[in-house]
Amino acid sequence: MMQLKDILKGVAIIRIVGDEATAVRAIQQDSRKVSEGDCFVAVKGTTTDGHQYIQQVIDKGATVIVCEISPATLNERVTYVVVKNAAIALGEMAANYFGNPADKVKLVGVTGTNGKTSVATLLYRLFSKLGHKVGLLSTVENKIGAETIPSTHTTPDAISLNQLLKRMVDEGCTYVFMEVSSHAVDQHRIAGLTFDGALFTNITHDHLDYHKTFENYIKAKKGFFDALNKDAFALVNADDRNGLVMLQNTAAKRYTYSLKSASDFKCKIIENSVYGLQLDIDGTDFHSLLIGEFNAYNLTLVYGAAILLGVERLECLTILSELFPPEGRFQQVISPKNKIVAIVDYAHTPDALKNVLHTIRAIKTDNQKLITVVGCGGDRDKAKRPVMAQVAAKFSDKCVLTSDNPRSEEPQQIIDEMMEVFKVDAIEDKRKVLCILDRQEAIRSAVLFANPSDILLIAGKGHEKYQEIKGVKYDFDDKKVVENIFKETEN
Repeated sequence: MMQLKDILKGVAIIRIVGDEATAVRAIQQDSRKVSEGDCFVAVKGTTTDGHQYIQQVIDKGATVIVCEISPATLNERVTYVVVKNAAIALGEMAANYFGNPADKVKLVGVTGTNGKTSVATLLYRLFSKLGHKVGLLSTVENKIGAETIPSTHTTPDAISLNQLLKRMVDEGCTYVFMEVSSHAVDQHRIAGLTFDGALFTNITHDHLDYHKTFENYIKAKKGFFDALNKDAFALVNADDRNGLVMLQNTAAKRYTYSLKSASDFKCKIIENSVYGLQLDIDGTDFHSLLIGEFNAYNLTLVYGAAILLGVERLECLTILSELFPPEGRFQQVISPKNKIVAIVDYAHTPDALKNVLHTIRAIKTDNQKLITVVGCGGDRDKAKRPVMAQVAAKFSDKCVLTSDNPRSEEPQQIIDEMMEVFKVDAIEDKRKVLCILDRQEAIRSAVLFANPSDILLIAGKGHEKYQEIKGVKYDFDDKKVVENIFKETEN
């Protein structure tokens, strides 16, 4: 239990009706979770408005209501707190309620379209190997030291986020690395958190189903940097034209990294092969098990962030050279007999898919075919569907279009929309394309098309262990599926 006045510290309040000293059992945003003595924060969401549930939660025993619009009729046993923005208030209140855990660790956030999971995970592994107890908040998983907690969102809601951070503090974590999605910034899920560092990977076409315009998407990412204080650092990609935009209004100390521009942390690719990357980072020769230019960027960002956090340069590079890629990020599976190389990758945007395909084309030999299996998710940005198909066909020798997570949409309709591009553009590439609705059969067909040593890219789902169809999540793991098909076809 905690007094309301303590939970409201720092919150921009318009007025309070009732007792500021009332005791609060818990803070809730979800009306279904409210119990006797709770504080309910009425947040206006993208699909529902918490204000609609005020009377319902009072009937369930809520004793405090935080809202933007006060109800017409007030209950005398309830304390009402009217605020300008309930989503921001929720973040600040959650931080206060859980003892402001972000202030008790070194908290670093990673934002950008591609690379967030890889960078956050590599930082987690690096600092763990340095002997620190580390927290990780990512799309793939949340970790408290060695303990793994399943992840449901790239960035959790404000209450869950602060609860996780408190657990990390209680269990001795000194560093926490987290992905910060554009949705989380726009919805103020990170309000009330103090970040020691903010990292920017890149910005490409993504999430326009939510943000509507590319300008809104950039603005959401930039909002993360705008909120940093003068004691924090901001490290951005100087090779991305929006990198320096992120720094325009930030109070944080400003740093850049690059492969092609002048920057504070500079990397040069010496060799890029199936065996990894040979790099020159700030004048030091360095080998990594990771592959591709995009991973050279990721490694340079991780290196720069570690240096800004006080890690010794050579120790940092030594440990980085030993690290493997995160699950579902350019993860290789090689068939035992025919040595077909299957690469499972989360690439689910046109730019990410293009980067992965370019990476493979740069390391493959002339006699190796590149076969791509890819789909597009349902209930998401439809504009990228034909672009995904065009990219896959253009940069592959053969392309199989299939289901991803169709969700509430018909899989055939999604594939038809991907195929639209071949009616008006890239017509010559249409001959490379085959459509197979069932994802497992699509992967099987791609394996059967392959000759020994060919390369097969299975894109879009990466680390995911399910396929979502009509509201049901079915077990489906691209890596396991292709491993089983390799066994079946080579026996």
